[in-house]
Amino acid sequence: MTTPLRLFAWLLAAAVTFATLGPAFMRPHSNLGQDGEHALAFVLVGIAFGLAYPRHRMFTMAMSVVAIGVLELLQLWAPGRHARLEDFVVDALTACVGFVIAAGSDWMVARWRESEQSAP
Repeated sequence: MTTPLRLFAWLLAAAVTFATLGPAFMRPHSNLGQDGEHALAFVLVGIAFGLAYPRHRMFTMAMSVVAIGVLELLQLWAPGRHARLEDFVVDALTACVGFVIAAGSDWMVARWRESEQSAP
């Protein structure tokens, strides 16, 4: 199950990278507004990588924050894109929330399995 999760996480990261650095007209838009779209995208990235790399979750989370910062800085050279501190903060915080959700779901699954094994 780990390999499909990892593949999904990396494909999601590639899609978010394209949406971040690609032409603005090719970026998906919704009724969530810019911050809402950023939050949704990066919470999903955090969940995906948190589930894909459970043994290295803290390291992966730290690398995700660094990668988000690099993506934001790369927008300085992308035509029509703007690097903003607010975007970095929203993206990094929501990615971390995604990692916390992944850790919480792993914890709940472990507790559920534990209770099933101890039941008569």
